Amino acid sequence: MTFEDLRIVPPILKALAAQGYTKPTPIQAQSIPILLRGKDLLGCAQTGTGKTAAFSIPVLQNIYLDQQNAPQKGARKIKALIVTPTRELAIQIGENFTAYARYTNIRNTVIFGGVKQGNQTQALRKGVDVLVATPGRLLDLMQQGFISLKHIEYFILDEADHMLDMGFIHDIRKLIAKIPEKRQSLFFSATMPPSIITLSQKILGEYESVTIKPEQATAERVEQGVFFVSKPDKRKLLVHLLNEKPIQSVLVFSRTKFGADKIVKMLQKSKIKAEAIHGNKSQGARQRTLKDFKNGKVNVLIATDIAARGIDVDELSLVINYDLPNVSETYVHRIGRTGRASASGTALSFCDIEERPYLRDIEKLIKQSLPIIGDHPFVQEYDESSPRKKASKPQNSRNNRNNRNSRSGGGGNKGKGNSNGRKSRSGFGKKKSS
Repeated sequence: MTFEDLRIVPPILKALAAQGYTKPTPIQAQSIPILLRGKDLLGCAQTGTGKTAAFSIPVLQNIYLDQQNAPQKGARKIKALIVTPTRELAIQIGENFTAYARYTNIRNTVIFGGVKQGNQTQALRKGVDVLVATPGRLLDLMQQGFISLKHIEYFILDEADHMLDMGFIHDIRKLIAKIPEKRQSLFFSATMPPSIITLSQKILGEYESVTIKPEQATAERVEQGVFFVSKPDKRKLLVHLLNEKPIQSVLVFSRTKFGADKIVKMLQKSKIKAEAIHGNKSQGARQRTLKDFKNGKVNVLIATDIAARGIDVDELSLVINYDLPNVSETYVHRIGRTGRASASGTALSFCDIEERPYLRDIEKLIKQSLPIIGDHPFVQEYDESSPRKKASKPQNSRNNRNNRNSRSGGGGNKGKGNSNGRKSRSGFGKKKSS
């Protein structure tokens, strides 16, 4: 299937071609026809599956056709509203709308808190067709009279699960009360707990559902592995891996903001250039850090889960779970940052003894056991009572080295094992042989 098969109008097809898009992803192929028919949609898909294009392409096409059939007179009215939880994600969505609308006359703007509102209100005064917003700044500018939602025809709630996690439920209810009842509503979430189902039923009318299962996008493209390591040795292991095989871009996940800052300081002491991005950073600092990471000025980025929403880096080489998430679905979202579209990627996880239950939950969700990488200097003894098989200890025989390589989860271990007294290597990031 191609985008032509989905009957996308020529100006948007031209923009998609300029972006290098040829074939729609599963979430796009299933969602776009539903939305072009004017139906409401409940979509469930992980990060990296193409959700933004799945809703932005049909929304842009509908607005474009409306403009062609009945050119608008006077100031532009906001026709589409996309609400998302974080500033970074809002910026990314805005960039996508700009790219896909490149050969149309459709305007969009992005508003979010943490910065002065002057530039945002100036853009609103000029008139926009599509507004991408975080809830707090949106409600604030509505109260000041800069924004009216009376003409909204398309309402998209993106990353709904994180919206609830961040406590935006009351803001969402206020917004729902302000937009017209007659509208097309799109509701996207990476997970579907009962609270999300309940909220979707209040937002959507007669709707259709599209679900892209996480494991379909996880196991096939991302090479994965797990290191058993004590909590104090995690920092040493991270430095060891980064020094052993410097690579272009590494995204490291920390469970907390404080932890992210500590990792950065530790890496900087080891002469490794790294920056952190999390909610305590100013918006300007976060945008500068993201820009430096995307441009390759910073190779190692430490992020919390919330702040990582909106990080979209081409050919991200490696994702490291410094802290395993206590929600198994979050693991899928994290590693989805690498191995996007048809690209391959590598995701490595550090697991201390207290995180073993999280690991079991993750493996249950993705329906596979993560290969154990045992060839490193900081191995924590494995609990033999576990039903999981322990990775073979390094041996001198060629056959055993090959067996160890096949279980490494990171592309094979190039160094000799600890049994001969030499420092071991993880060998992550090596391409699979064909």
